[in-house]
Amino acid sequence: MDRYNKITNKNNREIVLLRAFPCIWGKCSFCDYIDDNGRDEDELNKLNKEVLDNITGEFGVLEVINSGSCFEIPKETMNYIKKIVDEKKIKLLFFESHWCYRNRLDEIKNFFNIPIIFKIGVETFDYDFRNNFLNKNAKFKDAKEVAEKFQSVCLMVGIKGQTKDMIRKDIEILLENFKYGTINVFVDNTTSIKRDEELVQWFRKEYSYLDDHPTIEVLYHNTDFGVGD
Repeated sequence: MDRYNKITNKNNREIVLLRAFPCIWGKCSFCDYIDDNGRDEDELNKLNKEVLDNITGEFGVLEVINSGSCFEIPKETMNYIKKIVDEKKIKLLFFESHWCYRNRLDEIKNFFNIPIIFKIGVETFDYDFRNNFLNKNAKFKDAKEVAEKFQSVCLMVGIKGQTKDMIRKDIEILLENFKYGTINVFVDNTTSIKRDEELVQWFRKEYSYLDDHPTIEVLYHNTDFGVGD
């Protein structure tokens, strides 16, 4: 599995996919990403350090992702990230977190003491679809609640059961409330959630202009950041 890459088409940065302890929620109906989690702390730290040793610092920006939230990354690995950040003169970090950790984000900010863009996978701003169908357990009512804590949101499009109106509204909310965003086009996996090919093709045509948006990234496949499998 590829766990290190350089992103150079927009928002130039290095990105690493680390292994962490099990996701605190781990019940999203569409997600089999959590299979990358582990419980052997020594094994996780060993692999993570090997991945982090690839970082050059050439962009001064680093994104760290894992199959869950940054709070599930082992402490020894977090200390190693801090060491790399200091040595390579990283000026900006991207981390991802579940909604349930929203009141702990300052712990990460204070630990690294550099600007951090926190990403959150909301998948959709439609409350019912997000929580009752996708089972996200992110029970905010309004995008402004999210924007108070997070600077970037991840949306998901192309799922059977979604509608064009839902997607239109989601993208409108994203563009109005957040500087950064990632839109993931759903790819069938081992879960029972299925891709809606007609909806995907409509989205590709309707929102092709987002490919040129400087801070919105559209992932047509879940490995488009160059990490994962």
